[in-house]
Amino acid sequence: MARVSLQPEAERALTPAEIIGGARELGLDLTAEQGDRLARYAALLVRWNAVHNLTSIDAPSSVLSHHLLDSLSVLSPFARIFGERQISVLDIGSGGGLPGIPLAVARPDWRVALLDKVEKKVAFLVQARLELGLANVECIHGRAEDLSAAPFDLIVSRAFASLEDFVRVSRHLLAPGGRWAAMKGALPSAEIEALAQTNPDVRVVDIVKLDVPRLGAERHLILLQRP
Repeated sequence: MARVSLQPEAERALTPAEIIGGARELGLDLTAEQGDRLARYAALLVRWNAVHNLTSIDAPSSVLSHHLLDSLSVLSPFARIFGERQISVLDIGSGGGLPGIPLAVARPDWRVALLDKVEKKVAFLVQARLELGLANVECIHGRAEDLSAAPFDLIVSRAFASLEDFVRVSRHLLAPGGRWAAMKGALPSAEIEALAQTNPDVRVVDIVKLDVPRLGAERHLILLQRP
């Protein structure tokens, strides 16, 4: 009789089919190639995490829900703003490439810059860019407040800082008519009030309650704009 090996959950890699199926629950249709890229990215994240501690979540089911689907959940709100046009995106405090890498895979027409101040995290981002063949991705080591670059149409952060600090460090990097997009858990009412006091020229243009499949936790997207 053939021997059957049952791998524990922490060792079983995500499949492209699982990722494509999860994205479909968000109303997104990923191609087989995109599913494969995201599966390879998830495996690379778990592998590097064992040494470099990039994330506290590395079980495959949690990587799917807490990282990949959580990142992809903002695509529909972004599509309502920008439609199908090509845009430039800055992911501040990208860490392990979230949400920037899933966004870059799902929207290869977007130019996505991944920024982090921690050198080992940027080393991972560079490796992911190379292994996944992401020609639309740029990896930058540094701080947003020190970055000199062409302005971006969209500046996104995922649990990076308070709204006030997010705006403060990246104000000079937002293009006219662009949007800040802060990915948060529970609705940050106190942060919204504080932002209105310190940055009266910045307004909240939308608050989107995100429904992330299999996550079981609150998620909100706060969209900001200035004149």
